[in-house]
Amino acid sequence: MNTETRRHFSRIGIAYFIGALLFAGVRTLTPLALTHLAPTLAADQTLSFLISMLTTYIIAVPLMMLVIKRVPKEGSIQPCTMTGKQWIVTFLICYAGMYLANIAGNIITNIVGNLKGSTVTNEIVETALANAAWVNILVMVLLAPVLEELLFRKMLIDRTIKYGEGISVLISALFFGLFHGNLNQFAYAFVIGGVFAFVYVKTGNVKYTIYMHMLVNFLGSAVSMGLLKLSGMDQLALAATDPEKMADVSYLTNIFMSHLSGMLLLCLYALVLIILVIVGIVLFFKNIKKIHLLTSPNSVAPGARFRTYFLNGGMILFIVWWLVQIILQLLM
Repeated sequence: MNTETRRHFSRIGIAYFIGALLFAGVRTLTPLALTHLAPTLAADQTLSFLISMLTTYIIAVPLMMLVIKRVPKEGSIQPCTMTGKQWIVTFLICYAGMYLANIAGNIITNIVGNLKGSTVTNEIVETALANAAWVNILVMVLLAPVLEELLFRKMLIDRTIKYGEGISVLISALFFGLFHGNLNQFAYAFVIGGVFAFVYVKTGNVKYTIYMHMLVNFLGSAVSMGLLKLSGMDQLALAATDPEKMADVSYLTNIFMSHLSGMLLLCLYALVLIILVIVGIVLFFKNIKKIHLLTSPNSVAPGARFRTYFLNGGMILFIVWWLVQIILQLLM
């Protein structure tokens, strides 16, 4: 029994490892192709990013899905309706967890940066700030949540739910966090991935997690990035890399004075987010007794679970690949 289960989880790991290679290949080759075939487009950071992401979604994602589908589904989830109140409560808990995990991730990243003597770049923030708002909405709010929920919730959990809700939620959260490829995002992606997985195993309906994912990304990549630009914080961050500009009081004063309304809106938004986080924390402890994961008759005995689920060729390959990517990102 454990040998067959181990082989099944190895196949899952291999499928997602192949998916990682497909993503890496497309994202590497697309800019190279643009540079040779359309250098004007390649020079435009926003268009280059958009083309790279669309190419990934058009080529890498469908191919990855085909590979995953070769791994048989095991088990099923009884569909269940989620009320609007339950959805809102879950979202607030999710947002609070994400916020706290993001702080923890940033602290660890800053510690690593101090140890190596240089800042660890947060590529997702830099990219979102550089992009036009409509690009962030199209890619990060509309496309990414749908495809990521299909890949890391529906397709992944449908192939692990036979062995219990706990292992399905854990692997969904772990794969989702690792697939982001950097420590900045791993911490909070792991948390929200776990919440989304919990919602899916309890409802069997991926639309609930897609909408939740869209809202999370909208607040993080559209609203937040828009307000950072409106407040001039992007200009201040750029100035912080230039000692001459930081020493120029008139330059800094001009940024502050020309973005006062934006700074006020950013402060109000930050206050709203803090309130949401506090409410989410309160709701978590209020509902903690309702959070439970069902075991399965097919679950592996406790002493053999780690060895069966994770110490197999496919899982080791997938996890090591992404750990290397995360370490490289920290050291760059």
